[in-house]
Amino acid sequence: MATATRSARAVLLRGDDDVAMAPAPIPLGASVEVGGRTIQALAPIALGHKIAVRDVAEGRPVRKYGQVIGFASKPIPAGSHVHVHNLRADLFERDYAYASERGPSHPPEPPRTFQGYLRPDGRVGTRNYIAVVSTVNCSASTSRYISERFRGRDFSRSHPNVDGVFAITHKGGCGLPFEGKDHQILERVLAGFVRHPNVAAYVLVGLGCEGAYAEHLIETHHLRLASKNGPTPPSPRVFTIQEEGGIGRTVEAAVAAVEGLLPAAEAWKRSDQPASKICLALECGGSDGNSGVTANPALGVAADLVIAQGGTAVLGETTEIYGAEHLLTRRAVSAEVGRKLVDRIKWWEWYTGVFGAEINNNPSPGNKAGGLSTIYEKSLGALAKAGSSPLVDVVDYAQPAKGPGLIFMDTPGYDPVCTTGLVAGGANVLVFTTGRGSVLGLKPTPCIKMATNTPMFKKMKDDMDVNAGTILDGESVEAVGRSLFEQILAVASGERTRSEGVGLGEEEFAPWSIGPTL
Repeated sequence: MATATRSARAVLLRGDDDVAMAPAPIPLGASVEVGGRTIQALAPIALGHKIAVRDVAEGRPVRKYGQVIGFASKPIPAGSHVHVHNLRADLFERDYAYASERGPSHPPEPPRTFQGYLRPDGRVGTRNYIAVVSTVNCSASTSRYISERFRGRDFSRSHPNVDGVFAITHKGGCGLPFEGKDHQILERVLAGFVRHPNVAAYVLVGLGCEGAYAEHLIETHHLRLASKNGPTPPSPRVFTIQEEGGIGRTVEAAVAAVEGLLPAAEAWKRSDQPASKICLALECGGSDGNSGVTANPALGVAADLVIAQGGTAVLGETTEIYGAEHLLTRRAVSAEVGRKLVDRIKWWEWYTGVFGAEINNNPSPGNKAGGLSTIYEKSLGALAKAGSSPLVDVVDYAQPAKGPGLIFMDTPGYDPVCTTGLVAGGANVLVFTTGRGSVLGLKPTPCIKMATNTPMFKKMKDDMDVNAGTILDGESVEAVGRSLFEQILAVASGERTRSEGVGLGEEEFAPWSIGPTL
C-alpha cells in the first residue's frame, strides 16, 4: 500500500486512554507513533477525530481524558477510526464523591489591574452602553428603530466614554402565566441586563397591555440604585406605544430621552480597578475534537488566573457537562454545593423526558463532523474550560453570580440562550471557544473568540481573536492560557474584540423559555 510507509502523529491525553486524537489528518495506512508504540491507521482519520490505540471489545467502555466517553457498539481493532459508527452513549453510573477532591494549589500571582468603570454597587464595567429595552416582542421593532437612530454616530468624537446605544429585543413578554416561571426568568434576564455593570443608562419600551409590563419590572427588581461610586444613575424612562400614540411618536420621544441620557453616560470615566472585579463567562460552541485539547484547557488556565486574583468565572451549559458532572461535584467546596449541581442534572433528565427527548441528544451534526462522537466526550472537553479551581456555588439561570471563585449556572447548551443567562448574571467579559467557527457577540459584554485549531483560525481570521491551535504545534497549554489572561485584561480595559468590530451583539439576546406559550 503506497501510504503504508507514511508516518503520522496522534495525541494521547492519558496513558490509559483507548483513543488518541489526530492533530492533523492521518491517511489510510499511515504508521502512527502514539504512547510509545506504532499502530497502522485502518481508515483515514480527519483532524480532531479519534484513532483506537488498542483493541476494544464490543460493549466495553472507551476512554479519553482518562474518563469514559462511550461504549464500543462493535469490536474496535487498534488503528480504527472511533466515531459514531462504533461508539454509543450507554448510561452508566458516576461516583459523585461530593467535595472529596481539592484542586492543585496555585502559587500566588502578583496583583493585576485593568481600566474599568466603577459602578454604584461596587461592580466594575468593561464597557459603557445605553440600552433600549423592549419589554415585549410587540415593541421589539420600535426599540430597534430607536437604537438605529444612533447607529453610525461617531461616539469617539462626541462622547468618547460611551460605547454606543443598543437594543435588547426578544420574542416573549406576553402569552405566559403572570409571575410564572417564564415570566420570572424574562424579568430576571431583563433586570440583569439593565443593571449590568456595562450599562450606564437605559430606557424601557413596551406596547402597554403586555404581561411583562415595565412598571412591574422596576418594582419587582428594584432597578433604581443609590449612588455610592461615581455619578448617580438616571432614573429609567418608560415609554409605551399605546400611551405615546403610536410607533412614530414613541420613537421620537425615546430618541430624545436617549439624547438626554448621553451626558450622564459620558460622565463615567475608566479608572484603575483590581482584576478581582472581572466576572468571566466561559462558553464553547461549534466544538470539535480539538476543543478539549487546546482552547478549553487554555481557557481553564485563564479562568484559574482570574480566580487567583479574587475574580469570578461562570460556567454554564448543564446539558453539555452531562456525563462529566462528577468531576465538578468532587471539586465542590461542600456536599451541599455538589448536590445542587446533581439536582439540576436530574431536573434536566425529567424536563427532556416530558417532551420525549433525551438529555444526551448531542453532539450536533457540526460537532460530529469535527470529531465529537458522544455527549460524554463533548462534556469532558467542555468541562476543561472550568480549570481546576473549586466549585463554590450553583445558581439558577440569570441569577447574579456572586463570587469570588468558580460558579456553575444552570443553562441550556444552546449558545445564545446560555450566554444571555451568563451575561444577565453579571459577566463583564466573555470568552467563547470554537472549533468549527461559531460567530457570536452579545452586547453589552465583549466576547473574545478563541479558535481550537490553526486551519479554522486562518480561514476565519476576521472573526477569531485568539488561536489555540498553536498547542497542537507544541506550545504549552499554560502559555496560551496566560496569554489569554493578558488579553482578557486588555479587553476589559477597552481593547475591541473581533465581534465588536463587526457590530455583533443584539440579535444574539435570547432569554430561556421553558414553559407553554398561552
